[in-house]
Amino acid sequence: MKRQCSIDTEEQMQALAKRMAAALQPVLAERSSCVLWLEGDLGAGKTFFTRALLQAWGVTDTVCSPTYTLLNQYECAVGLVVHMDLYRLRDPEELLCLGLDDLSDAPLWIVEWPDRGAGVLPKADLALHLTYAGEGRSVTLHTTDSLLEQRLETVFS
Repeated sequence: MKRQCSIDTEEQMQALAKRMAAALQPVLAERSSCVLWLEGDLGAGKTFFTRALLQAWGVTDTVCSPTYTLLNQYECAVGLVVHMDLYRLRDPEELLCLGLDDLSDAPLWIVEWPDRGAGVLPKADLALHLTYAGEGRSVTLHTTDSLLEQRLETVFS
């Protein structure tokens, strides 16, 4: 499945994240885990989207990019969410020191800059690509998972 939409405002991005949170919540209850890759240039809205998604699940803590720590964890309505930002990663092997195996039971992993963890990260169940489109953004969702495809079909309609 490949779906695309245009986002002109922060409010529209928040609304998209809220719809995605509602669609993903029952899926995450049925699966052992899900990996969401967020791709796009600096400032494209990856962390903003993550913040809005987590807030939709009740996170009230500050959600910021884990650019320097590589990973943050949040407890929310779907359980533990692992948020990774690999922008500053020099070598994918550095991920092995983070104890990712201990986090394998987290219902959701959100990974910014996943290409920097190639070969070490689990493959994506979902990939969201954000690109600049004038003053707004173009958001493209990819998945090959039939359950996710079914649940997320209405998010972009």
